Amino acid sequence: MLGNALIGLREGLEAALVVSILVAFLVRTNRRSALPKVWLGVGIAVTVSVGVTLALALAQQQLTFEAQETFGGVLSVVAVGFVTWMIFWMRGAARTISAELRGRLEGALEMGSTAVVVMATLAVGREGLETSLFFFTAAQAAGETTDPLIGFLIGIAVAIVLAYLIYRGAVKLNLGRFFTITGVLLVFVAAGILAYGVHDLQEAGLLPGLQTLAFDVSTTIPPDSWYGTLLKAIFNFSPQTTVLQAIVWVLYVGVVLTLFLRPQPKRVPTPAAAATSSS
Repeated sequence: MLGNALIGLREGLEAALVVSILVAFLVRTNRRSALPKVWLGVGIAVTVSVGVTLALALAQQQLTFEAQETFGGVLSVVAVGFVTWMIFWMRGAARTISAELRGRLEGALEMGSTAVVVMATLAVGREGLETSLFFFTAAQAAGETTDPLIGFLIGIAVAIVLAYLIYRGAVKLNLGRFFTITGVLLVFVAAGILAYGVHDLQEAGLLPGLQTLAFDVSTTIPPDSWYGTLLKAIFNFSPQTTVLQAIVWVLYVGVVLTLFLRPQPKRVPTPAAAATSSS
């Protein structure tokens, strides 16, 4: 549940901030007549995202066991790829996303109402599709339980409240620090999803080593214990982990976390820019 709450909070806040930036821009520039077009785009994006999740669930139910495991494993790898790209992109774009969105909306307003709807749909839809894919794979890893959905909805609800408070000026949030902290946590969540995807592919017979365990701590950390449940909810930890799963988990966390926490290079002004600023 906690892992899915983190997904819902992170992705939900990104989408909610996008909406609040668009709404604030229209309100401050006295273009409230375009607000219904933005909300229509948001509604389309949400509908498409929910539809993708339902389509994935229905498609998987029609498959054989081996095909289901292959389907789930491939989707897990794809979802981790999307999330990895997202956390790196947001780290660099957090400071400029507001100006970028305002510029896009300004251009869409000049083109007409349809362009505004399309722009809002695409701006929110990207977050929605990432969320639906990652949530689906996380729910598959959790098994037949409603905990992932509950956690996800809690995260979304908190994200909406936070975005509203930020919009109203009631809360000031250091977005750079927020996305850094949640990014670190998501690296571990994504590593668990990736390891689970590897296990799916092993069960499908596409990867070897299903019976070769790196460790078996099921007696020390029973899956039905509160701490076993907590570890699975946050990091998708499995008491019985194959060697290949362990290798993939360690490599992913080691490489991605090192690159993510690496200090960003400072921009050095070009000679032309320096000459312009001094004149």
